[in-house]
Amino acid sequence: MNVNYQLELDKILASLDTAPRLLLHACCAPCSTYVLEYLSSRFDITIDFYNPNIYPEDEFQKRSEELERLIAKAPFGNGVKLECAKYDAREFYDAVKGLEDIKEGGERCFACYRLRLEHAAKRAKENNFDWFCTTLSISPHKNAAKLNEIGLELAEKYGVKYLPSDFKKRGGFLRSGQLSGEYGLYRQEYCGCIFSKNEK
Repeated sequence: MNVNYQLELDKILASLDTAPRLLLHACCAPCSTYVLEYLSSRFDITIDFYNPNIYPEDEFQKRSEELERLIAKAPFGNGVKLECAKYDAREFYDAVKGLEDIKEGGERCFACYRLRLEHAAKRAKENNFDWFCTTLSISPHKNAAKLNEIGLELAEKYGVKYLPSDFKKRGGFLRSGQLSGEYGLYRQEYCGCIFSKNEK
């Protein structure tokens, strides 16, 4: 059965009467623009920049710096906190071992989703966040159904709520492009890992 995750998110947002704490995994500044604009008035947000998949390391650094710049510059960044994990590409290569030759968008990507979402779920549990989520579903190249499936599974495993989403809906992806232009953000030409870079 197909689930409309945007409608699921609408129901949750309508039920909120306070600003719960949300740990939001973010892959980059452009993908974070619309998500922060959309959620920052409803949640107390901390961004989890954990992306050991990014290749090479200077690309990782560039993306983390752009995210920091966005938060400092954009009005919807007010009060948003940023936590950047140390770069350790081995964590990614260990997670996708044996899947190196699979085409972009398949099981290797799903393993990468799980790696990053599990990091967020663990941190959310350890630090008493009410919810965790990811910006990844804003991309038309990402499988929102699989992201939500993994997120909901991890929510059950760690005992912290997962915020269902499909941020590309209702023009979210287009809005992210507009906001990226407004703030002059660096927009990468590949998802992040060496495999996506080579396919590009």
